[in-house]
Amino acid sequence: MFHAAIFDMDGLLIDSERVIMRAWIDSARDVGIALEPDAYAGVVGRSAPESTEILVALLGGPDAFHAVRSRAADVLSRERREPVFPLKSGVRDLLTLLQAMDIRCGVASSSSAAEIRHRLGAVDVLPHFRAVAGGDEVPRGKPDPAVYRLAAERLGVPVTACLAFEDSEYGARAALAAGAQVVLVPDLRTLPESLARNSIGVLRTLTDAIEHVPRWFAAARGA
Repeated sequence: MFHAAIFDMDGLLIDSERVIMRAWIDSARDVGIALEPDAYAGVVGRSAPESTEILVALLGGPDAFHAVRSRAADVLSRERREPVFPLKSGVRDLLTLLQAMDIRCGVASSSSAAEIRHRLGAVDVLPHFRAVAGGDEVPRGKPDPAVYRLAAERLGVPVTACLAFEDSEYGARAALAAGAQVVLVPDLRTLPESLARNSIGVLRTLTDAIEHVPRWFAAARGA
C-alpha cells in the first residue's frame, strides 16, 4: 500500500515528552505555580510558537513563563548529559526492518530540524532516515499539514503514498490533512475516537507495528 514511512519524533520514537513535561511541572511548582499534567498535555504535538502561547496563558503571563522556562531548560540541560530521551519500544527493530525492505523513512516533527538530528543522533538511529522536516522549517506547525508535505517532498514520494506514525492528536490531524494515512501510537493522552476511525490502526507500541509491515509496505518491497 505504501512506499514510505514518516514518523513523529517526541513521544513516538523517543521517550521525551514525559521528561520534558516533568521538568516544566516541577519548575512551575518551584516558583509557586501549579501546572497540571492534563493542562500541560495541551502543548504536546504543537509547534514552538503555539506551545509558548499556551504555556504563557497557563502560567499567568510572560514573566512567569520565562521564569519557568529558564528553570526547565536548566534541568533538561543537566540531564541531557545522560541518555534521558531513550528510544521507545520497537523503534530500532522497526527501522531496521524497513531499511532491509528499502522503504524510505522520514521524520516530521514539531521540534526544530537541529533538535531532531541531535536527539536521534544521540540514540544512533538518525542514519535510518532519508529526510528530516522540522517545525522551524514551515510557516505553521501541526495540525497544519505543511511539515508532512515537506517530509514527503524531501523523501521524493507523494504524500498520499506515505504511512505516518503519530502519538498526538495534532500530529495525526496534520498527517491526515496532508493526505497521508496514519497509524496511532498514543503516548501521554488518549486520542479521540474520531481519529481512531480514520486511522489504519491504533497500537500500544511500535513493536506492534512490526507484524503489519509486510502488508502495509508490500507494494514497495524491493523498490
